[in-house]
Amino acid sequence: MTLPYYGVFDWLEYEVQPDNTVVLRGQVVRRTTKSDAEARVKDIEEVSRVVNEIEVLPLSANDDRLRRALYRAIYSWNSPLFRYATQAVPPIHIIVRNGRAVLKGVVANKGDANLAYLRARGVPGLFDIKNELKAESEMPQ
Repeated sequence: MTLPYYGVFDWLEYEVQPDNTVVLRGQVVRRTTKSDAEARVKDIEEVSRVVNEIEVLPLSANDDRLRRALYRAIYSWNSPLFRYATQAVPPIHIIVRNGRAVLKGVVANKGDANLAYLRARGVPGLFDIKNELKAESEMPQ
């Protein structure tokens, strides 16, 4: 990715419509990531228009604390999931809004997805946690 501040606490996805309009969706912690994503897509020659529906997550000290705790629970050096932490942008994204978390991304297998969810559930202070992780085998070819 060419977005300098896109990281593990952000999630971006897109849809290309028949008229070459690109709809951007997701959640980011920095407002600049939202505008940077739109600017990058607008620079693509075939794109006719960009609709930016990316949500900037609200500032919250509690959500920041939960993000750090979830990151440590999932990616700690003694976790079987640590191998994912060594990637430039780790594939397990942690989205936290108002004390509720969602795990998003693609991991090698369902076992890793379940393990990430179990480790995240152990983080105190979360109101809710959803597991939207996909295994590579579930992705379209």
